[in-house]
Amino acid sequence: MAVGAHGHSAVCRIGFVGTGAVAQRHARVLTGFPDVELVAAMDVDPDRAAAFAEAYGGRPVPDLDALLAAGLDAVYVCVPPFAHGAAEVQAAAAGMALFVEKPLAAEEATAEWVGRRIATAGVVTRVGHHWRCAEPVHRARQMLSGRRIRLVSGVWLDRVPPVPWWSDRARSGGPLVEQAVHVLDLARFLVGEVTEVHAATAGSLPGGADTATGALLCFRNGAVGTLATTCVLDAKHRTGLEIVADGLFVGVGEDWLDIRDGEGGHRAEYDAMAPRVAVDRAFVDAVLGSPVDHDRDAPDHADALRSHRLACALARSSESGRAEKVR
Repeated sequence: MAVGAHGHSAVCRIGFVGTGAVAQRHARVLTGFPDVELVAAMDVDPDRAAAFAEAYGGRPVPDLDALLAAGLDAVYVCVPPFAHGAAEVQAAAAGMALFVEKPLAAEEATAEWVGRRIATAGVVTRVGHHWRCAEPVHRARQMLSGRRIRLVSGVWLDRVPPVPWWSDRARSGGPLVEQAVHVLDLARFLVGEVTEVHAATAGSLPGGADTATGALLCFRNGAVGTLATTCVLDAKHRTGLEIVADGLFVGVGEDWLDIRDGEGGHRAEYDAMAPRVAVDRAFVDAVLGSPVDHDRDAPDHADALRSHRLACALARSSESGRAEKVR
């Protein structure tokens, strides 16, 4: 096994910035790997960091400086959208590999600034778009290979998540940035880049987050698509993509696949936890220099930034009512 950034030959030593529910999910996975040690954790809530360390190992630390002084190989940044920025930049400057949970920020400027600083540092990065690691996505990509894609339809039909900052568009980025970016990243991965979007919204929550959005997406390869989102349901109803290519229909999400072609149809359900395990495994392998299956790997920060730009373009369009170009 390859030597880590700080000379650890067999174990990837990891620290956490943010110890909420998503961090705990990663920690449960990582503690199951024999080549991982959770070393340190920090949080704006010291009691939560202490409980995290007691449950998963390592020690709570008071700030980022103390975390980065703990002899780490990698840092997981699992903070709310509005809290992204300084942690990634400082950790990258210290030479740490970075796993950054999506979205990259609540808006575009912070994510772009972080992206420039990470590129300068040249560290290993991955972003938590774990859908790319899912078996149904892998199979969908194989089925679509070489086909002319004509039509794409994406949905994220859900409730308001139970965190106090989510309804505040300035802090979360809104549903397009915080939730539907998973679907948008999948559209880029399976179909290609989007050049222009035009969105409309059907009202907003008191904090400014859109209650429902409908959007048109124009792909560089000539395909056209739609995206529909809502957060007014009592529970998650459906998330994913439906793709029409010549002679083929593919519906796909993180844990389901629906295929219709000239030979009939087939729908299958998959383990939703499998891609969450795979994304952490691929990151640890990348940090330690072990072989990584790049067909089932999460995007690096530069790639994920393109998905974030797309989500932000849609958010701008939903606010202005005008078409927006995607950089």
